[in-house]
Amino acid sequence: MADFQTKEVSTDLLIIGGGMAACGAAVEAAYWAKKNGLKVTLVDKAAMDRSGAVAMGLSAINQYVGLKDGENTLKDYLNYVRNDLMGITREDVVANIARHVDGSVHLFEKWGLPIWTDDEGKYVHEGRWQLMINGESYKVIVAEAAKNALGTDNIYERVFIVDPLMNGDKCVGAVGFSVRENIFYVFKAKAVMVAMGGAVHVFKPRSSGEGLGRAWYPPWNSGSSAYFTLKAGCEMTCQEVRFIPVRFKDAYGPVGAWFLLFKSRATNGLDENYMQTRAGELENWAPYGKVKPVPANLRNWLMLLDVMDGKGPIYMRTEEAIQNIANEFKDDPKAFKKKMKELESEAWEDFLDMTISQAILWAGMNVAPEESKSEIAAAEPYFIGSHSGASGAWVSGPEDLQTAETKDEYFWGYANMCTVPGIFAAGDASGASSHKFSSGSHAEGRIAAKAAIAYCVDNPAEPKVDYAVVEELKTRILAPLDLFEKNKGYSSDNNIHPEYIRPKMFMFRLQKIMDEYAGGVSSQFKTSKPLIERGMFLMDFLREDAEKLAAEDLHELMRCWENTHRMWQAEAHMRTILFREETRWPGYYFRTDTPGMNADWLAFANCTWKNGEWEMKKRPVKYIHESI
Repeated sequence: MADFQTKEVSTDLLIIGGGMAACGAAVEAAYWAKKNGLKVTLVDKAAMDRSGAVAMGLSAINQYVGLKDGENTLKDYLNYVRNDLMGITREDVVANIARHVDGSVHLFEKWGLPIWTDDEGKYVHEGRWQLMINGESYKVIVAEAAKNALGTDNIYERVFIVDPLMNGDKCVGAVGFSVRENIFYVFKAKAVMVAMGGAVHVFKPRSSGEGLGRAWYPPWNSGSSAYFTLKAGCEMTCQEVRFIPVRFKDAYGPVGAWFLLFKSRATNGLDENYMQTRAGELENWAPYGKVKPVPANLRNWLMLLDVMDGKGPIYMRTEEAIQNIANEFKDDPKAFKKKMKELESEAWEDFLDMTISQAILWAGMNVAPEESKSEIAAAEPYFIGSHSGASGAWVSGPEDLQTAETKDEYFWGYANMCTVPGIFAAGDASGASSHKFSSGSHAEGRIAAKAAIAYCVDNPAEPKVDYAVVEELKTRILAPLDLFEKNKGYSSDNNIHPEYIRPKMFMFRLQKIMDEYAGGVSSQFKTSKPLIERGMFLMDFLREDAEKLAAEDLHELMRCWENTHRMWQAEAHMRTILFREETRWPGYYFRTDTPGMNADWLAFANCTWKNGEWEMKKRPVKYIHESI
């Protein structure tokens, strides 16, 4: 540790992360900071051009409301989100994002993102809320705007933030280290915006062997947002609402375009359409089982029932979908041939825009989507607040959208501020506001950044840092390097050692606990009170062994702390599933000992970690739909 330089950076607003929410925050914060003579600094563990969930690109923008065009209303979007999350949603936060998201999309187009248009110049919709894009460079385009707004001198890349920097109950910045140089960073700030993404590889993935690192959501998202806000004492929400996407098997290719644009259907191994043969099951989940579209978790559930009954594998009928569209031109052989070629190209482009590995897998398996069906499957669970999951920090909504019933519960001063003053959250870091996706995360970053700058203006006092605390954090964070160096010669294999554990082995243990006891792939996403309690017992031992994590180099030091962050996300998840005594999201998880919905649990299940203790609490669900 002796050769590590400590570098201190003072700023007004610190943005942590480099994904869509952070990029939105950078653009907005730079504008308002300039007006108020403030400094904004962004720190990202990756490089902004390819950081976050949009790293590889996207084939569609999944949230576009079309308010000015009169396509939809805020009420329409609130209904959609409420129904898809089985009633559990913060409508004030969702509405705030939805009324601003179109502006972010128009900015993307202005910055150079190609959005599909028809012959009349109107956007081509994949579904009601989705726009088709040529999105391989989506993130690069959005990151360029953020970097231009902030200036490269205010951006620190390849720096991994580990912990919040606290002074008593107040957050005064963050600490971390460079993954390229021996530098320990201390960022001092009046306000901190958390936008470090969700969590992957908390559960054992379906992929194994050389495919181990493959995931639907980026594998470098390690629960840092949840860890940071939990350690700072922020109240968290919806930690039980993990997301399990159905994707093309093994390479996790997207299915949205096939279902929505190509109007494909999925069938089981007996060529049965489970959405039809299992339709009666939806009655058990009323009123949400009766809405259109059917909630994502219930679509999963009907598919899983077929799998559990031995009716797999499940297939996407790509050959049917392409043929059905092309058949509109069957009377004109030349037009038919042209349309088939166009559809084949679009099918491959869907993957090449965002999941190149799926195109490689199709090619390696000689799949021609216009000729043969392709297998799909439910992925392992992920923790994200931006897609169809909802886990994240409990944040203040906007004042102007509150009602007399919601204001005391949902508003405490600044939009998107956590329950610890001065900490703001957006994107996957903020909870109970699903279906914001990439564009909504960008818009929410803008909302949070504007509020954070207002907070800095209202609270101009310089942050007070206890440097004894900084030294304690530095010693603890760099300890895995010292542990490895001290003990590396005591074993003939540095991966198997009595004095320490390497991060990959630690991750395997975490994934095994979560898979077997918290409802992972191996148990068909089923769990129960006894299973969770056993899993939490084993988690106690894992937590003890986290003190023995060892790192050979800076990259492995990052892996040590990523897996510690995952462990905190895992514990918050298990505790919240245990607290919510019902099954509300079959298809995401099923509690066999409480197998149905309970009216008493139309509520948020929240948790807080403070002074070494966990506190669980219910918060009421209050809708604002009728007041808009």
